[in-house]
Amino acid sequence: MKTIIYTKYVKNLLLLAFVLASTLTFAQEEEKEDKKFTISGSVDAYYRTNLNGDNGFDDASGAPNAAPGSSFANLPGFALGMANVIAGYEGEDVGFVADLVFGPRGTDAIFASPLYSATGNIVNQLYVYWNVSESVKLTFGNFNTFLGYEVISPVANFNYSTSYLFSYGPFSHTGLKADFTLSDDFSLMLAIMNPTDQTELNPTEKYAFGAQLGYSGQFLNLLADDGAFEIDFTGGFDLSDEFFLGINAALYDNDDIGFAGVALYPQYATSDNFTLGLRGEYFAETGDYGAIGTGLEDSSVFAVTLTGSATIGNLIIKPELRLDSASDDSFSFLDTDLAPQKSLSSFVLAAVYSF
Repeated sequence: MKTIIYTKYVKNLLLLAFVLASTLTFAQEEEKEDKKFTISGSVDAYYRTNLNGDNGFDDASGAPNAAPGSSFANLPGFALGMANVIAGYEGEDVGFVADLVFGPRGTDAIFASPLYSATGNIVNQLYVYWNVSESVKLTFGNFNTFLGYEVISPVANFNYSTSYLFSYGPFSHTGLKADFTLSDDFSLMLAIMNPTDQTELNPTEKYAFGAQLGYSGQFLNLLADDGAFEIDFTGGFDLSDEFFLGINAALYDNDDIGFAGVALYPQYATSDNFTLGLRGEYFAETGDYGAIGTGLEDSSVFAVTLTGSATIGNLIIKPELRLDSASDDSFSFLDTDLAPQKSLSSFVLAAVYSF
Protein backbone atom coordinates (compact mmCIF):
# COMPACT_ATOMS: atom_id res chain seq x y z
CA MET A 1 0.00 0.00 0.00
CA LYS A 2 2.85 2.38 0.90
CA THR A 3 4.58 1.50 -2.37
CA ILE A 4 1.49 2.40 -4.38
CA ILE A 5 1.07 5.71 -2.52
CA TYR A 6 4.76 6.48 -2.95
CA THR A 7 4.60 5.69 -6.66
CA LYS A 8 1.58 7.94 -7.12
CA TYR A 9 3.40 10.70 -5.20
CA VAL A 10 6.43 10.44 -7.48
CA LYS A 11 4.24 10.46 -10.58
CA ASN A 12 2.46 13.59 -9.35
CA LEU A 13 5.79 15.29 -8.67
CA LEU A 14 7.04 14.40 -12.14
CA LEU A 15 3.80 15.64 -13.70
CA LEU A 16 4.05 18.91 -11.76
CA ALA A 17 7.70 19.34 -12.77
CA PHE A 18 6.78 18.71 -16.41
CA VAL A 19 3.97 21.27 -16.28
CA LEU A 20 6.23 23.85 -14.63
CA ALA A 21 9.03 23.23 -17.14
CA SER A 22 6.60 23.49 -20.04
CA THR A 23 5.13 26.71 -18.64
CA LEU A 24 8.61 28.20 -18.11
CA THR A 25 9.73 27.19 -21.61
CA PHE A 26 6.55 28.63 -23.14
CA ALA A 27 7.03 31.88 -21.20
CA GLN A 28 10.64 32.12 -22.34
CA GLU A 29 9.66 31.46 -25.95
CA GLU A 30 6.90 34.05 -25.69
CA GLU A 31 9.39 36.52 -24.20
CA LYS A 32 11.80 35.84 -27.07
CA GLU A 33 9.04 36.47 -29.59
CA ASP A 34 8.30 39.82 -27.94
CA LYS A 35 11.91 40.90 -28.51
CA LYS A 36 12.85 41.56 -32.14
CA PHE A 37 16.35 42.10 -33.53
CA THR A 38 16.39 43.69 -36.98
CA ILE A 39 18.96 44.78 -39.54
CA SER A 40 17.94 47.25 -42.24
CA GLY A 41 19.49 50.03 -44.30
CA SER A 42 20.34 51.14 -47.82
CA VAL A 43 23.03 51.52 -50.47
CA ASP A 44 23.03 54.37 -53.00
CA ALA A 45 25.13 55.71 -55.87
CA TYR A 46 24.57 58.36 -58.54
CA TYR A 47 25.75 60.18 -61.64
CA ARG A 48 25.79 64.00 -61.70
CA THR A 49 26.64 66.57 -64.37
CA ASN A 50 26.24 70.32 -64.78
CA LEU A 51 24.33 71.29 -67.93
CA ASN A 52 25.62 74.86 -68.14
CA GLY A 53 29.14 74.61 -66.72
CA ASP A 54 32.15 72.37 -66.26
CA ASN A 55 32.32 69.47 -63.80
CA GLY A 56 35.78 69.69 -62.28
CA PHE A 57 36.87 69.10 -58.71
CA ASP A 58 38.86 71.62 -56.67
CA ASP A 59 41.81 69.62 -55.36
CA ALA A 60 43.01 72.52 -53.23
CA SER A 61 39.80 72.89 -51.22
CA GLY A 62 38.67 69.29 -51.56
CA ALA A 63 35.25 70.50 -52.68
CA PRO A 64 33.22 69.81 -55.82
CA ASN A 65 33.22 72.54 -58.43
CA ALA A 66 30.04 74.46 -59.23
CA ALA A 67 27.44 72.48 -57.29
CA PRO A 68 24.31 73.70 -55.46
CA GLY A 69 25.06 75.00 -51.99
CA SER A 70 23.18 72.15 -50.35
CA SER A 71 24.28 68.83 -48.91
CA PHE A 72 24.71 65.53 -50.78
CA ALA A 73 24.62 64.65 -54.50
CA ASN A 74 27.22 67.34 -55.19
CA LEU A 75 30.10 65.22 -56.57
CA PRO A 76 30.81 65.18 -60.33
CA GLY A 77 30.55 62.15 -62.60
CA PHE A 78 29.78 58.71 -61.23
CA ALA A 79 29.84 59.08 -57.45
CA LEU A 80 29.03 57.22 -54.27
CA GLY A 81 26.31 58.00 -51.75
CA MET A 82 26.66 55.77 -48.71
CA ALA A 83 26.11 52.35 -47.24
CA ASN A 84 23.71 52.65 -44.32
CA VAL A 85 23.38 49.74 -41.87
CA ILE A 86 20.86 50.01 -39.04
CA ALA A 87 20.77 47.43 -36.25
CA GLY A 88 17.82 47.57 -33.88
CA TYR A 89 16.59 45.60 -30.89
CA GLU A 90 12.98 46.05 -29.83
CA GLY A 91 11.84 44.61 -26.54
CA GLU A 92 8.45 44.98 -24.92
CA ASP A 93 9.47 48.21 -23.17
CA VAL A 94 13.11 48.92 -24.06
CA GLY A 95 15.39 48.76 -27.09
CA PHE A 96 18.23 50.35 -29.01
CA VAL A 97 19.20 51.61 -32.47
CA ALA A 98 22.74 51.59 -33.89
CA ASP A 99 22.74 53.42 -37.25
CA LEU A 100 26.08 53.32 -39.09
CA VAL A 101 27.03 55.13 -42.33
CA PHE A 102 29.95 54.57 -44.70
CA GLY A 103 30.76 56.76 -47.70
CA PRO A 104 30.66 60.42 -48.84
CA ARG A 105 27.02 61.06 -47.93
CA GLY A 106 27.61 59.71 -44.43
CA THR A 107 30.79 61.75 -44.04
CA ASP A 108 28.95 64.95 -45.00
CA ALA A 109 26.12 64.15 -42.58
CA ILE A 110 28.45 63.59 -39.60
CA PHE A 111 30.64 66.59 -40.45
CA ALA A 112 31.37 67.52 -36.79
CA SER A 113 32.81 64.07 -35.97
CA PRO A 114 35.14 62.60 -35.04
CA LEU A 115 35.74 65.11 -32.30
CA TYR A 116 37.18 62.53 -29.92
CA SER A 117 36.89 58.96 -31.15
CA ALA A 118 38.54 57.54 -34.27
CA THR A 119 35.23 56.11 -35.50
CA GLY A 120 32.80 58.94 -34.73
CA ASN A 121 32.30 59.68 -38.43
CA ILE A 122 30.49 56.38 -39.04
CA VAL A 123 27.89 56.84 -36.29
CA ASN A 124 24.74 58.40 -37.69
CA GLN A 125 22.52 57.45 -34.73
CA LEU A 126 23.21 55.56 -31.53
CA TYR A 127 20.53 55.56 -28.85
CA VAL A 128 18.56 53.53 -26.36
CA TYR A 129 14.88 54.02 -25.56
CA TRP A 130 12.36 53.15 -22.88
CA ASN A 131 8.61 53.02 -23.41
CA VAL A 132 7.67 54.16 -19.92
CA SER A 133 3.99 53.78 -20.72
CA GLU A 134 1.72 53.69 -23.76
CA SER A 135 1.93 57.49 -23.93
CA VAL A 136 5.50 58.27 -22.80
CA LYS A 137 8.77 57.30 -24.50
CA LEU A 138 12.29 58.34 -23.41
CA THR A 139 15.22 58.34 -25.87
CA PHE A 140 18.83 58.72 -24.72
CA GLY A 141 21.84 59.09 -27.03
CA ASN A 142 22.49 60.36 -30.57
CA PHE A 143 19.47 60.78 -32.87
CA ASN A 144 18.78 62.59 -36.15
CA THR A 145 17.13 65.98 -35.91
CA PHE A 146 13.40 66.42 -35.50
CA LEU A 147 13.38 69.61 -37.60
CA GLY A 148 12.75 69.74 -41.33
CA TYR A 149 10.98 67.79 -44.04
CA GLU A 150 14.00 65.91 -45.38
CA VAL A 151 16.36 63.45 -43.68
CA ILE A 152 19.87 62.03 -44.13
CA SER A 153 18.79 58.64 -45.51
CA PRO A 154 18.03 58.78 -49.26
CA VAL A 155 15.32 56.13 -48.80
CA ALA A 156 13.02 58.46 -46.88
CA ASN A 157 13.48 61.48 -49.20
CA PHE A 158 11.58 61.80 -52.45
CA ASN A 159 14.17 64.06 -54.11
CA TYR A 160 17.70 62.67 -54.21
CA SER A 161 19.53 65.98 -53.87
CA THR A 162 18.57 67.92 -50.75
CA SER A 163 17.18 71.36 -50.03
CA TYR A 164 18.93 74.41 -48.62
CA LEU A 165 16.57 74.30 -45.64
CA PHE A 166 17.66 70.77 -44.82
CA SER A 167 21.33 71.42 -45.47
CA TYR A 168 21.60 74.43 -43.16
CA GLY A 169 19.25 73.24 -40.46
CA PRO A 170 20.69 70.77 -37.90
CA PHE A 171 21.49 67.18 -38.84
CA SER A 172 21.80 65.38 -35.51
CA HIS A 173 21.61 65.80 -31.74
CA THR A 174 22.89 63.96 -28.70
CA GLY A 175 20.89 64.17 -25.50
CA LEU A 176 17.67 63.10 -23.83
CA LYS A 177 14.23 63.54 -25.35
CA ALA A 178 10.76 62.64 -24.13
CA ASP A 179 7.88 61.91 -26.52
CA PHE A 180 4.33 62.24 -25.22
CA THR A 181 1.21 60.96 -26.96
CA LEU A 182 -1.40 63.44 -25.77
CA SER A 183 -4.31 62.05 -27.81
CA ASP A 184 -5.03 60.31 -31.11
CA ASP A 185 -4.13 63.56 -32.90
CA PHE A 186 -1.78 65.49 -30.62
CA SER A 187 1.83 64.71 -29.67
CA LEU A 188 4.54 66.60 -27.78
CA MET A 189 8.32 66.18 -27.64
CA LEU A 190 10.73 67.91 -25.25
CA ALA A 191 14.54 67.55 -25.37
CA ILE A 192 17.78 68.70 -23.75
CA MET A 193 20.84 68.18 -25.94
CA ASN A 194 24.47 69.05 -26.61
CA PRO A 195 25.13 71.98 -28.95
CA THR A 196 23.76 71.22 -32.41
CA ASP A 197 25.66 68.53 -34.36
CA GLN A 198 28.12 67.95 -31.50
CA THR A 199 27.27 64.28 -31.36
CA GLU A 200 30.20 62.68 -29.51
CA LEU A 201 30.47 64.94 -26.47
CA ASN A 202 29.74 68.43 -25.15
CA PRO A 203 32.81 70.68 -25.62
CA THR A 204 31.19 73.91 -24.34
CA GLU A 205 29.29 73.06 -21.12
CA LYS A 206 26.25 74.66 -22.77
CA TYR A 207 23.09 72.86 -23.83
CA ALA A 208 20.42 73.16 -26.52
CA PHE A 209 16.69 72.74 -25.93
CA GLY A 210 14.14 71.38 -28.35
CA ALA A 211 10.38 71.06 -28.56
CA GLN A 212 7.91 69.69 -31.06
CA LEU A 213 4.13 69.93 -31.13
CA GLY A 214 2.40 67.57 -33.54
CA TYR A 215 -1.18 67.49 -34.79
CA SER A 216 -2.42 64.97 -37.38
CA GLY A 217 0.87 64.75 -39.24
CA GLN A 218 1.71 68.47 -38.99
CA PHE A 219 4.65 69.49 -36.78
CA LEU A 220 5.77 72.79 -35.27
CA ASN A 221 9.40 72.56 -34.12
CA LEU A 222 11.57 74.80 -31.96
CA LEU A 223 15.32 74.64 -31.29
CA ALA A 224 17.12 77.03 -28.91
CA ASP A 225 20.92 76.78 -28.81
CA ASP A 226 23.06 79.31 -26.90
CA GLY A 227 21.23 82.42 -28.10
CA ALA A 228 20.45 81.04 -31.56
CA PHE A 229 17.00 79.71 -32.33
CA GLU A 230 15.16 78.02 -35.17
CA ILE A 231 11.42 77.74 -35.73
CA ASP A 232 10.35 75.13 -38.26
CA PHE A 233 7.06 73.86 -39.67
CA THR A 234 6.91 70.48 -41.39
CA GLY A 235 3.81 68.82 -42.73
CA GLY A 236 1.92 67.45 -45.67
CA PHE A 237 -1.52 66.65 -47.03
CA ASP A 238 -3.00 63.87 -49.18
CA LEU A 239 -5.04 65.93 -51.62
CA SER A 240 -6.18 62.74 -53.37
CA ASP A 241 -5.18 59.10 -53.63
CA GLU A 242 -2.52 60.04 -56.20
CA PHE A 243 -1.58 63.59 -55.20
CA PHE A 244 0.43 64.58 -52.09
CA LEU A 245 1.67 68.03 -51.07
CA GLY A 246 4.51 68.39 -48.55
CA ILE A 247 5.45 71.69 -46.86
CA ASN A 248 8.51 72.93 -45.00
CA ALA A 249 9.15 76.45 -43.71
CA ALA A 250 11.84 77.63 -41.31
CA LEU A 251 13.42 80.69 -39.73
CA TYR A 252 16.88 80.62 -38.09
CA ASP A 253 18.49 83.55 -36.30
CA ASN A 254 21.78 83.92 -34.45
CA ASP A 255 22.43 87.56 -33.52
CA ASP A 256 20.81 88.87 -36.73
CA ILE A 257 22.65 86.33 -38.91
CA GLY A 258 20.68 83.39 -40.26
CA PHE A 259 18.20 82.32 -42.91
CA ALA A 260 14.54 81.92 -43.76
CA GLY A 261 12.88 79.82 -46.41
CA VAL A 262 9.96 77.78 -47.61
CA ALA A 263 9.75 74.63 -49.75
CA LEU A 264 6.77 72.91 -51.37
CA TYR A 265 6.80 69.23 -52.39
CA PRO A 266 3.95 68.29 -54.77
CA GLN A 267 4.08 64.60 -55.76
CA TYR A 268 1.84 62.72 -58.17
CA ALA A 269 1.74 58.92 -58.44
CA THR A 270 1.14 57.95 -62.07
CA SER A 271 1.14 54.23 -61.22
CA ASP A 272 2.00 51.84 -58.40
CA ASN A 273 5.66 51.92 -59.47
CA PHE A 274 6.26 55.49 -60.63
CA THR A 275 5.80 58.89 -58.98
CA LEU A 276 6.74 62.33 -60.28
CA GLY A 277 7.60 65.03 -57.77
CA LEU A 278 8.68 68.66 -57.70
CA ARG A 279 10.48 70.62 -55.00
CA GLY A 280 10.21 74.38 -55.27
CA GLU A 281 12.26 76.24 -52.66
CA TYR A 282 13.00 79.86 -51.81
CA PHE A 283 15.90 80.36 -49.40
CA ALA A 284 17.20 83.74 -48.19
CA GLU A 285 20.13 84.64 -45.94
CA THR A 286 20.10 87.41 -43.38
CA GLY A 287 23.44 89.10 -42.86
CA ASP A 288 26.60 87.30 -43.94
CA TYR A 289 25.41 83.75 -43.26
CA GLY A 290 27.35 82.32 -46.19
CA ALA A 291 25.17 79.37 -47.22
CA ILE A 292 24.55 80.39 -50.83
CA GLY A 293 28.17 81.22 -51.57
CA THR A 294 27.88 84.68 -53.08
CA GLY A 295 30.19 86.31 -50.55
CA LEU A 296 27.57 89.05 -50.13
CA GLU A 297 25.05 89.79 -47.40
CA ASP A 298 21.33 89.09 -47.71
CA SER A 299 21.60 86.83 -50.77
CA SER A 300 18.77 84.54 -51.85
CA VAL A 301 18.24 81.55 -54.11
CA PHE A 302 15.26 79.94 -55.82
CA ALA A 303 15.71 76.25 -56.60
CA VAL A 304 13.40 73.95 -58.57
CA THR A 305 14.01 70.19 -58.58
CA LEU A 306 12.01 67.78 -60.73
CA THR A 307 12.42 64.12 -59.73
CA GLY A 308 11.03 60.86 -61.02
CA SER A 309 10.93 57.82 -58.75
CA ALA A 310 10.65 54.36 -60.34
CA THR A 311 10.42 51.34 -58.05
CA ILE A 312 11.73 47.92 -59.08
CA GLY A 313 11.37 45.66 -56.06
CA ASN A 314 13.67 47.12 -53.38
CA LEU A 315 15.52 49.25 -55.95
CA ILE A 316 14.52 52.88 -56.63
CA ILE A 317 15.77 54.70 -59.75
CA LYS A 318 15.61 58.50 -59.53
CA PRO A 319 16.30 60.74 -62.56
CA GLU A 320 16.44 64.38 -61.48
CA LEU A 321 16.69 67.82 -63.10
CA ARG A 322 17.61 70.78 -60.88
CA LEU A 323 17.83 74.54 -61.49
CA ASP A 324 19.33 76.88 -58.86
CA SER A 325 18.98 80.61 -59.48
CA ALA A 326 20.68 82.99 -57.02
CA SER A 327 20.27 86.73 -56.56
CA ASP A 328 24.01 87.26 -57.07
CA ASP A 329 26.91 85.38 -58.70
CA SER A 330 27.11 82.17 -56.73
CA PHE A 331 28.49 79.44 -59.00
CA SER A 332 32.13 79.59 -60.09
CA PHE A 333 34.11 77.12 -62.20
CA LEU A 334 37.64 75.80 -62.41
CA ASP A 335 37.68 76.61 -66.12
CA THR A 336 38.91 80.23 -66.19
CA ASP A 337 37.03 80.82 -69.46
CA LEU A 338 33.76 80.46 -67.55
CA ALA A 339 32.83 83.48 -65.46
CA PRO A 340 30.91 83.16 -62.17
CA GLN A 341 27.18 83.03 -62.79
CA LYS A 342 23.88 83.36 -60.95
CA SER A 343 22.29 80.12 -62.11
CA LEU A 344 23.22 76.48 -62.41
CA SER A 345 21.32 73.64 -64.04
CA SER A 346 22.27 70.04 -63.32
CA PHE A 347 21.18 66.46 -63.93
CA VAL A 348 21.37 63.54 -61.50
CA LEU A 349 20.60 59.87 -62.00
CA ALA A 350 20.52 57.98 -58.69
CA ALA A 351 20.00 54.37 -57.69
CA VAL A 352 18.92 53.54 -54.13
CA TYR A 353 18.55 50.01 -52.78
CA SER A 354 16.88 49.47 -49.41
CA PHE A 355 16.81 46.32 -47.31
